[in-house]
Amino acid sequence: MIRIAHDDDSSAIHAIYAPFVVSSAVTFETEVPSVEAMRQRVRTRLEHYPWLVWEENGQVLAYAYGGRSRERAAYDWIAETSIYVHADARRRGIARRLYGVLLDTLRVQGIHQVVGVITVPGEASVAAHEAMGFTAAGIWHNAGYKLGQWWDVGIWEKTLQPAANPPQAVPAFCSIAHSARVQTLFDDVGTAA
Repeated sequence: MIRIAHDDDSSAIHAIYAPFVVSSAVTFETEVPSVEAMRQRVRTRLEHYPWLVWEENGQVLAYAYGGRSRERAAYDWIAETSIYVHADARRRGIARRLYGVLLDTLRVQGIHQVVGVITVPGEASVAAHEAMGFTAAGIWHNAGYKLGQWWDVGIWEKTLQPAANPPQAVPAFCSIAHSARVQTLFDDVGTAA
């Protein structure tokens, strides 16, 4: 089942994320945040953007969220997306379905474009984004140093809907989270899963 994250998910989210921090360059974070820090991240993000989880038999196996791409107001209609899947739940189609609902939720919210920021080469992440319709938009060379080496970072982009002129203000996610339009997205995947 796909649903909106809540405080009780913080330990599971922490457990999914920690291995990426410790042993990969998927994230450039170098210190594993505490469970409480993850709880605060979820709370803060949910005020403005969706944070979704995939749950099976009471266990959170993956999470995905959107967030502000850049701070200037002119960027309000573009969001950066992220997804993390527990090692034991990969290659089951969870990421594709969860990411699809995240993108649909952002579309309902009024976001017109999303970007995925990927440490390259990152073949699995690149393939997953391209399977979702993202296209390469550029590379930052030697953007981050982690695990004893420099890493390039690629930007992949996807248009969710045409850019309106003038655009309507993007509502805070907390104001639409329980709307029928958003809840239907979760229900549709729940019955198809």
